[in-house]
Amino acid sequence: MAAEYAFFTRWRVNGTADEVFDVLADPLALKRWWPSVYIDVKELKPGDPQTNVGRVIDLYTKGWLPYTLRWNFTVTESNRPSGFKLVAHGDFEGTGVWQITQGGDLVEATYDWRISAEKPLLRYGSFILRPLFAANHRWAMARGQESLDLELRRRRGETVPAPPGATFKPR
Repeated sequence: MAAEYAFFTRWRVNGTADEVFDVLADPLALKRWWPSVYIDVKELKPGDPQTNVGRVIDLYTKGWLPYTLRWNFTVTESNRPSGFKLVAHGDFEGTGVWQITQGGDLVEATYDWRISAEKPLLRYGSFILRPLFAANHRWAMARGQESLDLELRRRRGETVPAPPGATFKPR
């Protein structure tokens, strides 16, 4: 069994497509609003000032399980407010596609994440640990939806609790 994964996530939050796009398309803010997953985020290359196409972001991430991942992504396409595409390199190799649609007062944001795991733990452990790695991804994305909802409310001026924090302290 190869260390390839295909995850499809669907979030529904109160707001507008523009608001959700603004949050998701601002990777330098990930560490603040989604701290349960994003440990460090750095811009390596700015990309197009209007669309962010070509922008390269370096990431240090984690999930519920006690391991970390180092990877980066390049924005390859961006269509405000309907979504954007990225290509990942590093501990993950693959593609991610965010699609954002408005439905009344709710916004649906879907993420299609198709990757191969390059980190040795994930690559060699996939045969046995695949269900655990998939559960780790589902946990991370559930924290993302929770954190996105809080961030949208915070940006509208509401007083909100801090987003969910990390499950372990990375070394």
